[in-house]
Amino acid sequence: MNIDEPLKTLGDVDATPLIEAVLALDEAAWLANRNRQTEYEVHKQTQSVVLVFCDGAMDDMAISKESGWDLLADAAVPVMHDLIGRFYPPGGTIIRAMAAKLLSGGRINPHFDSHASFRHSHRIHVPITTNPRVRFTIDGKPFHLKVGKAYEVNNQKTHSVINSGKDDRITFIFDYMPADQIASEIRRWAASPLAGLSIPVAESRSSVPGVSHSDATGAWSSHRSAGAPAPSLRSSPHAGFRRT
Repeated sequence: MNIDEPLKTLGDVDATPLIEAVLALDEAAWLANRNRQTEYEVHKQTQSVVLVFCDGAMDDMAISKESGWDLLADAAVPVMHDLIGRFYPPGGTIIRAMAAKLLSGGRINPHFDSHASFRHSHRIHVPITTNPRVRFTIDGKPFHLKVGKAYEVNNQKTHSVINSGKDDRITFIFDYMPADQIASEIRRWAASPLAGLSIPVAESRSSVPGVSHSDATGAWSSHRSAGAPAPSLRSSPHAGFRRT
């Protein structure tokens, strides 16, 4: 989302259990899901453990729970809900969540996040590890993100990362789409010539069994009024969970 500044420091965050869980992951966990690295050129020198991901065009987008959910959800969900509760309006949906590793000596070349969903969601970074030789540049300005803080990144500005240090740089990243942004997409959908079509519910692309949570919900269904047309965003029943 364009937040009118390159980087916003949200504040302190106690991510100790999440940090411990991420650092305990073995190499197999980091290599289990290579979709992000193979589909996006700028992420070729990264590794990721994906909990929640969305895919497809904005008029037919599916949210799915991925294999990283069982590995990190117990530690990650409290951190995400804490930050959303303190800094964002309730009622929205988490549409992506992952631990992302930039290897020592690696780089993410300059780019901006072009998928329409990025314009409607807040991209939040929680540093897990870093080193003094990591250079994160947003809109031509250098930043150094600190462990123990949480940040929102303006992903509509050109950004890049270089890790010249000897240690990998790991960040927990999630995208939160507020209820008002969901509502705007529902209004857009209602005006679409496809509005009357039935949209099937997406299944999780992973083989991990569904995990039931008291706040788990389809990303759009809870925001749709009775009689409204089926919205375009498809969701796995346990993937896009709301902060209420």
